[in-house]
Amino acid sequence: MIPLKNPYAALEGYHCFGCSPHNPDGLQMQFFEEGEFIVSNWHPGPRYQGFVDVLHGGIQATLMDEIASWVVFVKLGTAGMTYRMSTRYKAPVRISRGAITLRARLKEGRRRVASIEVVLEDGEGNLCSESSVEYFVLPREKAKLDLHYPGKDAFYQE
Repeated sequence: MIPLKNPYAALEGYHCFGCSPHNPDGLQMQFFEEGEFIVSNWHPGPRYQGFVDVLHGGIQATLMDEIASWVVFVKLGTAGMTYRMSTRYKAPVRISRGAITLRARLKEGRRRVASIEVVLEDGEGNLCSESSVEYFVLPREKAKLDLHYPGKDAFYQE
């Protein structure tokens, strides 16, 4: 797996709930590239639970939405925004089972919309939820201008 760098981390005013390493209330996700997939291992804590020892469904959806954006950043070399998201919850994510793993890949890319598949497995490797995320993709120049997209190369370690 190739570790990915968060090039937004030094951007003034950047406090992304999903991936900012400086947001103390956020998820502080980190990402890796593994072939066609973007992967994230994330350690859920009790502050993110719904029922006792169960990761809140809204947090699961947020994790899946965030990793989908990193597919757009790294695999498509641009940025955009979530257009539609459909999530299926298959089993509870038990916080006591440790780090969860998310895997996302581009399923289909049309001119302005990218379809991304995301799966979330618990700490024992059980499939707990999955999402189909449709992302509205901006042209690279507009992504740079409007969303501070730094270019695909900025996501790789030096």
